[in-house]
Amino acid sequence: MFAGHLGAAMIVGSAARRVNVGLLFVAALWLDIALWVFVLAGWEAVHIPPDFMATHQPRFDFAWSHGLLAGALWSAAATLLSYRLLARGATGRVATALWIGAAVFSHWLLDALVHVPELPLVGSASAHVGLGLWRHMPLALGVESLLVLLGLWLFLRGCGLSRPRRWTLATLALLALVFTILGMTVAPAPPSAQAMAFSSLLVITLLCAAAWWSGRTAQRRMPRSPRA
Repeated sequence: MFAGHLGAAMIVGSAARRVNVGLLFVAALWLDIALWVFVLAGWEAVHIPPDFMATHQPRFDFAWSHGLLAGALWSAAATLLSYRLLARGATGRVATALWIGAAVFSHWLLDALVHVPELPLVGSASAHVGLGLWRHMPLALGVESLLVLLGLWLFLRGCGLSRPRRWTLATLALLALVFTILGMTVAPAPPSAQAMAFSSLLVITLLCAAAWWSGRTAQRRMPRSPRA
């Protein structure tokens, strides 16, 4: 799941109009950002199985980034940090912080839908969950496509973006979807977990930066709430 997380971010963004969509992309992808950083640090592991070309599914040991408890703690931390960074007295300060936290936790919920049972509830030795939708790849990719299209429709229809920035955001999301489909069907096995981590972090950085640029106009155009 990659593009689907962006769809979830845009669905959240349709309710949290004061938050730059680039920030919501970062929030929705945060567990993966943590995963790849932890892989490079040697704290978590990704294994490329011999049957990768048949399944296109690495195997993960990622309790610190993708455990249920870890996901809840990351979400709570994002909520509290957002609340502290927002200006005192800002309209909708609590709601905005909660939406950002929700975007973070949406990652775990979507991963639990598609992964095989490999997401630990607490730590590596605890029970692992996952509904395994990836075992039915056409259905999994259909769900992911639906999330992206629904997110674009909900977010773009009232975001206040200029036309070029709307097209930029839509192009980013659709390209992410195309590469997700290719990655889960025909892409060759990555040379190593470290290469996978570096390339994933690079893609996430460029994608979120472009989305941040796209969202700046929408923020400036949002009407200000009247003072009480």
